[in-house]
Amino acid sequence: MTRLEVVRDPLWNNIRLEPEALAVVDTPAVQRLRYVRQLGHAFLVYPGATHTRFEHALGTYHLARRVLAQLDELEGRRPDPAEGLRVRLAALLHDIGHYPFSHALEEAGLPHHEDLAARHLAAGPLAEALERLGAPSAALLPLIQGTDPSPLAGIVAGSLDVDKLDYLSRDATMCGVPYGVIDVDRLLTSITLADGRLALHAKGLAALESLLFAKYQMYRNVYWHHAVRSATAMFKRLMRRTIAAGRMTADAVAIATDDGLSHELQQRDPTGLARALRERRLAKRALDIPGTDLPAATADWPATDPDLLERVEERLAREVGLGPDELFLDFPSKTGMLDVTIPVVGRSGGAGAEHLGLSRVATELHRSAQRLRVFVMRPAKIQPKVVVDLVTSPREEVAARLAATS
Repeated sequence: MTRLEVVRDPLWNNIRLEPEALAVVDTPAVQRLRYVRQLGHAFLVYPGATHTRFEHALGTYHLARRVLAQLDELEGRRPDPAEGLRVRLAALLHDIGHYPFSHALEEAGLPHHEDLAARHLAAGPLAEALERLGAPSAALLPLIQGTDPSPLAGIVAGSLDVDKLDYLSRDATMCGVPYGVIDVDRLLTSITLADGRLALHAKGLAALESLLFAKYQMYRNVYWHHAVRSATAMFKRLMRRTIAAGRMTADAVAIATDDGLSHELQQRDPTGLARALRERRLAKRALDIPGTDLPAATADWPATDPDLLERVEERLAREVGLGPDELFLDFPSKTGMLDVTIPVVGRSGGAGAEHLGLSRVATELHRSAQRLRVFVMRPAKIQPKVVVDLVTSPREEVAARLAATS
């Protein structure tokens, strides 16, 4: 192969696609990502947030190439072309199994998109292309799923992976907000290898802090914006009802596109929520409590147990006179979202980012970004004490309460 193409990108300007990347990009599984928006329902708040997983994949590939080039210049390191190809392709394909509408379907109880990557990589034109390139799915999946022992694995999945560097920068740019500002160039030129794993030179510590605070601000102001979370909660309920009623299967949803799935839901909607989302008639906040007003040990079951969450929502709805699809409890939690654990070299007296206290800061920033909310489709009086008591109780206790009063 000798063909090379340059793609113009609003974020990184020119992205060079090498022959191996082109062979992969020109397959149906990757082209599907053109029609899967990066930020789900965020476009209902930020009209510019219609960028896709496809352009994000190209940006991630571009940054992976830059990191590899940086590492190849390290004194005494002998680059492995096969390993470099594996990392570049894993970066390009890291979101290959992604659902439509961002992470909402994972929150609704469907398998995580990393687990679905094998489905796309193991069969069809994409699998055939990877075999011809000498990079079969078995070589890429561990990198995508974060289980590969390679020293370069952190480029694809880690505290400082190129996925984060692209999506934070791209999301902020496309949403038109100044919150996701990261010193990407400084971070990339500070990445090195130490003790057989990816590390950061001390000169990049300030840039690492910029990454931490950019993530915090983007979660607080974009990803967990109240209207985005309202739409997400409505969509999750709609999808759970649709799948439970047998109107769609989880397998069909996994390979759908945003517009394709929206069209299907309009035809098969058992709740009326599909039309409400289309017309932007979002559920309104009846309760909104900052995470910092809740105990530090608040349970995470509202974010991790969608079955229990739905039962609690239905119970609360009955108690305030609403229908089963008119109340939504939302308390997002992603404790690892602000992880900055990476070795730091070139600084006396410190072997990691811990000496800056970033891990402790990350814990507090996560709590600060969180909001406990109850959304309703019709006005209703919500008792804050009742809801707070629920979300501060362990999963088993809440389930027992429901069973005792059913």
